[in-house]
Amino acid sequence: MRTRFRPDRRLTVRMAVTMGLLAVVYVAFVAALVVLIKSILLIVLLVGGLLLAQFWFSDRIALYGMRARIVTAEEQPQLHGLVERLCSLADMPKPQIAVADMELPNAFATGRSTKRAVLCVTTGLTRRLDPEELEGVLAHELSHVAHRDVVVMTIASFLGVLAGLLARMMLYSSMFGGNRDRRDGDNFVVIVLAVMAVSAVVYAVSYLLIRALSRYRELAADRAGAILTGCPSALASALTKVSGEIARIPTRDLRAAQAFNAFFFAPALGAQTSVAHLLSTHPALERRLDQLASLSTQLGEGA
Repeated sequence: MRTRFRPDRRLTVRMAVTMGLLAVVYVAFVAALVVLIKSILLIVLLVGGLLLAQFWFSDRIALYGMRARIVTAEEQPQLHGLVERLCSLADMPKPQIAVADMELPNAFATGRSTKRAVLCVTTGLTRRLDPEELEGVLAHELSHVAHRDVVVMTIASFLGVLAGLLARMMLYSSMFGGNRDRRDGDNFVVIVLAVMAVSAVVYAVSYLLIRALSRYRELAADRAGAILTGCPSALASALTKVSGEIARIPTRDLRAAQAFNAFFFAPALGAQTSVAHLLSTHPALERRLDQLASLSTQLGEGA
């Protein structure tokens, strides 16, 4: 579905390249499993079932994990009003709106299509931002929906989830597999170690590819959201405010939310080293602010 969010060819190319590379790794992974486990039916059921569940129920899983609930226009009139205005500007369907009652100031979008999307904000975010700043964050998240980032990231992350799950399954199987004679036991240990090694490599490769794509899609969403509202400075102000507030959240509370970092407006992390930025789901705050400052100049904001 076409919207008024500007097409981002660089984002499209990067998504296509990343998905292509992940597809190659995926095929190699499945082929290795067939050789090692020798049960095509088991692999098809495992892979197909997990992919379908992750794709179909990603929105419910995310909302449940964040303890969020869908809210009506009567419950959150300002929030609904801002989203309706932005969706009208972007010429796109209005997503469902959810609110998570937590202090962490953040937002994310989820859902398998533009018609099934859910936009979630935390109460910590709505309390801290003024309407212009909140509108900038909402435009950023709607850009993710319009560019189908959520679907792409859900599918892309599946391979790493599968590899990690399979490694754990094989480990537990080796620990609690019951009695085996020595010869069968030796063969089983070799298979377990081989599957765990392949899974570890697949997880590492998919992890790096997804992180690189995720950082670029955040920059693309910043750019698209700022252009839609015509106010990059408001989004920059929101970014600065949210990042500063997140740094004050206790580490224990941040850890509880870090599973959703790939979908958050700003990562639930404290101060990071330069090496950590290379593995982050989001680009450095300075880079995001520099891009928005450049956009502000291009759009003649405040002139």
